[in-house]
Amino acid sequence: MSKSKIMHRIIVLALFIFYICELFKIILFKFRWRDTTFLMSQLQRNLGNPDNLVYQLQRGNFIPLKTVSINIQSLSGWHDLSNFVGNIAAFIPFGIFLVLLSKKRGISFRGVLGQSFILSLSLECLQVVFSLGIFDVDDLLLNTSGGLIGFGAIKLYRKFTVNTSGVEQDGDMVEKQKI
Repeated sequence: MSKSKIMHRIIVLALFIFYICELFKIILFKFRWRDTTFLMSQLQRNLGNPDNLVYQLQRGNFIPLKTVSINIQSLSGWHDLSNFVGNIAAFIPFGIFLVLLSKKRGISFRGVLGQSFILSLSLECLQVVFSLGIFDVDDLLLNTSGGLIGFGAIKLYRKFTVNTSGVEQDGDMVEKQKI
C-alpha cells in the first residue's frame, strides 16, 4: 500500500472517530456534554431500581411510524422538522464512512443496513439506560435510512466520478487503457 493511501486511510479513520464522538454527543447528550459522575449516578439509579427502566420503556414508542406521522401532521415548528430530518441526516455520514473504511470488495447494502440499525439500536438503548431520552422505534427507522442514503450517495458518487489518471470503480482506481 502506498504512503498516500495509508495517509488517506488514517485521515478517514480519524474523521470517523470524530464523527462517532459527535454523533454520541448529539443523540445521547442533546449537544450538551455530561460528566461521568452524572452518567454513573444515572446508571446506578436505573440499574439499582428496575422500575426506573420499566418507566423509561413505557414512555417509549414501539409503534413504527407513529412519531413520524405525528411530526408530519403537525409540522408546527422547527422541532418537528429537525427531529425528522435530523435523525436521517445524522446517519448519512455513517453510511459514507462504512464504504470508505471497507476493504477493496466494499460493504454491501445489507451490511450497511445491519450496522446502521445496530448503532441506532445501541444509542436508543443507551438513552433508556442513562435516562437521557426515550426509546423511539421511528428513530431506528430514520437513522437506518440515513445510513442507507449515505451508502447510496457514495456509491453513486464513485460510479460517476472520473479522474484524469483513471476511472474509480468501487473504491479502486482502474487505469484507463490507451488505444
